[in-house]
Amino acid sequence: MANASAEIPGFPMPRPAGCPFSPPAAVLAMQAAAPIARVRLWDGSRPWLVTRYAEQRALLGDPRISHDPERSGFPHNTLAAREREKSSQTFINMDDPEHARLRRMVTARFTVKRVEALRPAIQRIVDGLIDQMLAGPKPVDLVEAFALPVPSLVICELLGVPYADHDFFQANSRIIVHRESSPEAAREANGRLRGYLDGLIAEKLATPGDDLLSRLAVEHVTSGELTRREAANIGVLLLIAGHETTANMIALGTLALLEHPDQLAALRDADDPRLVAGAVEELLRYLTIVHFGLRRVALADIEIGDQTIRAGDGVIISTVAGNRDEQAFADPERLDVHRDARRHVAFGFGVHQCLGQPLARVELQVVYGTLYRRIPSLRRAVDLDQIPFKDDGLVYGVYELPVTW
Repeated sequence: MANASAEIPGFPMPRPAGCPFSPPAAVLAMQAAAPIARVRLWDGSRPWLVTRYAEQRALLGDPRISHDPERSGFPHNTLAAREREKSSQTFINMDDPEHARLRRMVTARFTVKRVEALRPAIQRIVDGLIDQMLAGPKPVDLVEAFALPVPSLVICELLGVPYADHDFFQANSRIIVHRESSPEAAREANGRLRGYLDGLIAEKLATPGDDLLSRLAVEHVTSGELTRREAANIGVLLLIAGHETTANMIALGTLALLEHPDQLAALRDADDPRLVAGAVEELLRYLTIVHFGLRRVALADIEIGDQTIRAGDGVIISTVAGNRDEQAFADPERLDVHRDARRHVAFGFGVHQCLGQPLARVELQVVYGTLYRRIPSLRRAVDLDQIPFKDDGLVYGVYELPVTW
């Protein structure tokens, strides 16, 4: 039995040295040999790792797969993640019908039409930050000067959160998404953010504005559909997700393009907004920053591929591998901004796919369509091996990106 256990690989697996944009070689090897296979987690549990694109879409669209982290067998990312999920349930970790009921309360603000109306404001934010970069000293850390402020300013405006408090919520967000954070540190950071959002919701109840937190307060807390704690938990989720993921995509996407100058040139010189939109989808596919997989647990026995996933088995959907599946994307290791990559699973699939994807797309289209055109000589200011990557974060990216021009 000990030998059988030793044969099960540990997860997550390290990326190959010197290849920061490539998925772990062991994950791709599993995709080729056994696309549904057991892995071993930090707590000794042995969920299934699903690495093929077709099987991933099938499972993510299957109602027999649960997103509820309190169910036995759920494959938690870390001990801290397990403790945090217990204390701050939101719709992202619920199954239908409760998931759908709560998600509907915020969906209207993230529709394609509503988000497209924000494009001019996002363009002004992007141009203003680039103006500041061009007027200031160089080199500059693109993360601090640009990648982090862009989505932070946007999500603050949408939620009704004062941007002046960005140091506070960014610092606590970093603790929450760091894999090495202790359960106590993650719980305390989450509590600080929840208390902060609860205070804002109290203000919105007294003096509502035209923002999402006001809508939650006036329409759903007042009616009794939500408690203030539940509304605050939704606010924490949207605030963290609204800036962490897009900030990492801006910086990591820029670095990937700098390492592929032909692709950067094609994007920089493009006059067609459709090419820019397509490049966003390709970078989302190529980078897949939610790199430790989507976590689920089976509610019933499921026959898929050559395996039977039993009720109570944990399941990890490795979207980083699915987006590099040659059966879904020709020559998947190549970054090609002309590729039609719209079928990627970087935002997930099914009822739990990312609520904020329309907003992320517009933000990235504005950024990728503006930054390299306005600073055509943008380049790294340090060697690639000096850039600190977020291998220890639940969201992949870079901690710093020194650039110059």
